[in-house]
Amino acid sequence: MNTIQPIKRKRKWLTFSVVFLIPALILYTLFVMVPTASSIYLSFTSWDGVSPDIRFIGFDNFVEMWHSERVHNALKNTLILSVVLVVIENAVALLLAMLVDQVRWFRNLFRSIFYFPTLLSGIVMGFVWTIILNYNFGVVTQLLDKLHLSLKIDWLGNPDYALIAIIFATVWKGAGYYMIIYLAGLQGIPPELSEAASIDGANRWQQFRHITFPLLAGAFTVCMMLSMIASLKIFDQIAVMTDGGPGFATETLTYIIYKVGFGELRQGFGTALSLVLFILILIVSLIQIKLLRSREVQL
Repeated sequence: MNTIQPIKRKRKWLTFSVVFLIPALILYTLFVMVPTASSIYLSFTSWDGVSPDIRFIGFDNFVEMWHSERVHNALKNTLILSVVLVVIENAVALLLAMLVDQVRWFRNLFRSIFYFPTLLSGIVMGFVWTIILNYNFGVVTQLLDKLHLSLKIDWLGNPDYALIAIIFATVWKGAGYYMIIYLAGLQGIPPELSEAASIDGANRWQQFRHITFPLLAGAFTVCMMLSMIASLKIFDQIAVMTDGGPGFATETLTYIIYKVGFGELRQGFGTALSLVLFILILIVSLIQIKLLRSREVQL
């Protein structure tokens, strides 16, 4: 009798658990599993996104992708943005975090100022920097004129500088977010460690290299992962600031998916590109996690 009651109680709780899980499972199936399966199927079709006629074409979309110079250029820009943004954003964010951590007065004010750009949407940020970098009346152009410098550059209209402008604007927007994560990590480091190292004769660089940086390994891993995924999916800034131009100079995989799928009505090809982007993000994330986790263990 004593053993039957616990078994009945467990079955009752199991039944309740299943009942509560069913709505979430239904929603997950409808909004995640079904669209994912549909996307995989559509990547093997020539669907235009409008017509009810969906023609299966096998691997033709992927073969076209393999030979397309436009796709190669978009992949190159995506990789360049990913590497450069991950390095610069984390370097700037860590520097800002260390500066704010050392400030005694108005620390919250400086933290808010550096974090404020993160609150802006990518669309708003793109419009702001489009005005700032405007060739005719932008703030940068007027400043160079005031300084009598003959460095007037069409930042968004020149293919040699457009990608640089997007990188600069993205760092301005995103560094504050990662600064908060690094700042939380810095405030979790006991000050006694730096004091002891200073007494032993270690300078600031040695303290950072052997104490601060190793103890920030967890925050470093999180920030690297988030910035890498965000840079691989960058879209808003490009859509507003350059529209993928001049020419195709600033197109990325995310943006070309949008242009091909909705602008050129080639949903099948766009879905195939999105599948490739998903696999790329998955591979990069797994490699990054493995490398950064092994680094944490070593430190």
